[in-house]
Amino acid sequence: MTSQLLTELLQSLSLLSLLLLIGVLLRAKVKLFQTLYLPASVIGGFIGLLISPEILGRFSKISIPIEWIKTYSLLPGILSIPIFAAIPLGMFLTESKSIKSLYPAKVLIAFAIFQCASMFQSAVGYSVNIIFSKIDPQINMYRTFGYELSAGFAGGHGLAAATGKLLEGFGIEKWETAQGVALTTATIGLVGGMLFGIIFINIAVRNNKTNVIKKIVNENEENCNIHKIDNNMKAGYNKDINKQASLGRETFLSSSIETISFHLAVIFTVCGAAYIVLNFIKKLGIAGLDVLPVWTYSMIIMFALNIIIKKLKLAWMVDAKIKSKIIGTFSDFAIVSAITSLPIKAIMHYIAPIIVMCIAGFTATYLIVFILHNILFKNDYAFERAVISWGTLTGVLITGMTLLKICDPEYKSPALTEFSLGFSLMSVTGLLIVPILNTVLAKGSALDNLITALITSAVYLAIAFTAYLIHKKS
Repeated sequence: MTSQLLTELLQSLSLLSLLLLIGVLLRAKVKLFQTLYLPASVIGGFIGLLISPEILGRFSKISIPIEWIKTYSLLPGILSIPIFAAIPLGMFLTESKSIKSLYPAKVLIAFAIFQCASMFQSAVGYSVNIIFSKIDPQINMYRTFGYELSAGFAGGHGLAAATGKLLEGFGIEKWETAQGVALTTATIGLVGGMLFGIIFINIAVRNNKTNVIKKIVNENEENCNIHKIDNNMKAGYNKDINKQASLGRETFLSSSIETISFHLAVIFTVCGAAYIVLNFIKKLGIAGLDVLPVWTYSMIIMFALNIIIKKLKLAWMVDAKIKSKIIGTFSDFAIVSAITSLPIKAIMHYIAPIIVMCIAGFTATYLIVFILHNILFKNDYAFERAVISWGTLTGVLITGMTLLKICDPEYKSPALTEFSLGFSLMSVTGLLIVPILNTVLAKGSALDNLITALITSAVYLAIAFTAYLIHKKS
């Protein structure tokens, strides 16, 4: 790599930074963006898309250089490796009194419902693939089409941005298109999930289905309105210095190493080790393991390192809050670069199946989430638990938390705590489930993936009801 290439990389990153800052400004000023809780990275990404060769370049010679767009399309895949590697770092190193007071069965039920719905989203996507392949063979559906629904809905923009790297590793020629489709479903899911969620909450309030807030009559309207959300959350910033949260604990002194530098060093070291392990497995030619993406091995290695840290009583070195901020930083740049480099022309070719897939995805997610929560959490904050799951399954965790905050302003219900713990279980169980799913994804047809998704969804459904029956007996 020459100095010129590094200079161009720095320049291209400076543009992404500018797009992020524009996104921050627009989020703070535009009411629509505040209502939809669009992240600055998503807003900035679409601004970048507007000035990309795909749109502005068609009408003007002034647009983002094509070389930069190529860099942007590859950047999310690269950043996804340290993002996934960092997830297990610091997990379960400290014990909380509030965690001990929870019912493990309820946490397991929340986790199982989420995973059941997530896998059924994949089944919906693969079903649309098969249907359109039969109806219109000329549309030329690639065999992994459908994976993007769950990646975008349940995974959010972060996982959607990593889709391209995953499929590229499997030898899928249309990995760039798939990444664009995943980001499209992620955006549709984020916006639609928030809008539908607010509608569901209003209906629930009118019908007294909520447990924390009840009907509130506005002085100027006869309709029922919900509790106003904190304006700072809407705008995306907090001007009150005394109320600004801390970034995290400084576990090291700067005279030796900056705390953030230490955490980054651990994460990148694990990434390097993951590449070594993957290359060794490829040389051995171990079937099934050689097709797994490198970030799978990075998560496994980080889990092992986590155990070592706990055994050696070195938990003081790691701060989960700082780790999460590092993940968030990588995700912001991954998302803005992925959206900026969206292959619009290729996506438009699949616009019909994308629309059908998203509509079916919203419907299936609603039915699974709200019906199962009403059955398994009857008279136990069923709606509050369902709405945070709905928001996360169509957007990201913060979307679910925002919807929950509307109907549970002070988080008085156990929904947030139990769902968050259940949500964290995905990283642990993913070590067993993800390799199986990815092996099928790498080699199997759309039908193979559909069957696998349905079976996995059924397994999680069985886990949910088993945990429910055990809890009921106890």
